[in-house]
Amino acid sequence: MKPTLQTRLGQQLSLTPQLRQAIRLLQLSALELEAEINAALESNPLLEREDELPIAEAVPPADGRPVGESGPEPAGEQGEPAEGPDYEPPEPMDWPEAGGGAPFGDGETPEDSLASAPEDLRDHLLWQLSLSHLGPRDLAIGQALIEAINEDGYLDCPLSDIQAAISPEFAVEPEEIETVLHMIQRFDPVGAGARSLSECLCVQLSLLSPDTPGLGLARRLCRDHLDSLARIGPDRLAAQLNEDPAAMAEAVALLRSLDPRPGAQVGVSTPEYIAPDAIAFRQGGTWKVALAPGSQPRLAINRHYERLIGRASREDDSYLRSQLQEARWLIRSLETRADTLLKVARAIVRQQRGFLEHGSEAMRPLTLREVAEEVGLHESTVSRATTRKYLRTPRGTFEFKHFFSSGIATEHGGAASATAIQAMLRKLIEAEDPRQPLSDQRLAEILKAEGIPVARRTVAKYREAMNVPSSNERQRLG
Repeated sequence: MKPTLQTRLGQQLSLTPQLRQAIRLLQLSALELEAEINAALESNPLLEREDELPIAEAVPPADGRPVGESGPEPAGEQGEPAEGPDYEPPEPMDWPEAGGGAPFGDGETPEDSLASAPEDLRDHLLWQLSLSHLGPRDLAIGQALIEAINEDGYLDCPLSDIQAAISPEFAVEPEEIETVLHMIQRFDPVGAGARSLSECLCVQLSLLSPDTPGLGLARRLCRDHLDSLARIGPDRLAAQLNEDPAAMAEAVALLRSLDPRPGAQVGVSTPEYIAPDAIAFRQGGTWKVALAPGSQPRLAINRHYERLIGRASREDDSYLRSQLQEARWLIRSLETRADTLLKVARAIVRQQRGFLEHGSEAMRPLTLREVAEEVGLHESTVSRATTRKYLRTPRGTFEFKHFFSSGIATEHGGAASATAIQAMLRKLIEAEDPRQPLSDQRLAEILKAEGIPVARRTVAKYREAMNVPSSNERQRLG
């Protein structure tokens, strides 16, 4: 065999380092992007973060346009330019509370606005234990018990584990642990430290006045028949126990007034706020979209190090040139990411204008392919741009993917999205008679009468997705 030279003509798709970086940045969430930027700033001396905008500039300017949207909108689907004889003044902005807030007041700093950390259930119980004037032995038992109480207020482990945990310091008997536990169960909130729902409710009943209506039967139900009450309901249980239905209703009402999760009263976790990536707002009768303030990191080239290129040694010069190239790639990739997010967000707002104006029942079916064809991108790119990205609207802050759902063809020739059908089901269930709730079959018939042909099993699937119990369970709860 002899070595030969051959010429072949072909096409292949190769991912350049710049394209790989752009794809990776696009699929990152806001928090992950911030971590990526911080890592790049630490490793690349040619990168620097531009000065952050003053707080006064972080709120929408007087013309109602959020930071990130400059100049008038081009004529077309996004609305006419905000200049000229037909210019309409902007409508008042309806900014939801989530993800934003008013600037700091005069003389107030961000540190002053931070609320103190809420006291959790453990600290609340330990504080009461320290005021109980117990000896070292009982104090150690109480501390071990409180450590084993979960966030709902229930004791997670058996008393033998508590005994083993204290054994290196004190040799205690189960009766001693039981005594301290009974004392903790009467701390605030009452019932914390219970080992079951029955014990939790019984402790709360034990502290009520003896002349409380229905107390005796409520204690009996709580102690011996709680499972039966939940399974067959109060009417059938009253017949089994030969109790008067009115007395049974009175006892059940007393049980329902108790707290099955006493630990939830204390130490409510601090809510986590979502920082939106884009904002949809209405101006001059049209819906517009802009990047949210702070969603686009502001990076720049460090001019000091850039001026050193060509003046440093050969080794340093090569290093600075490579870092300068990486810095430019990163800045360009961030600009591409922001442009892609803005395009996708604008397409979503155009397609789901009905939802923004009328609510979930007006949500139309939407697929990734429709948005991809509209903005001229690949479906995979749109998928990355909609994952863990959030759009802030006057109706709340939603993930981009919330606006995508499958559809069911209606008898009128249109289509209804799964989100719209779920909203209609929720509206029907909320308006139903609690004593005669609508079955899945009846709900399907009502939707069919309105032109939406759905099967009973489809209604059941949507109902379960909304965490709505069945008609039998709703009747019992009602």
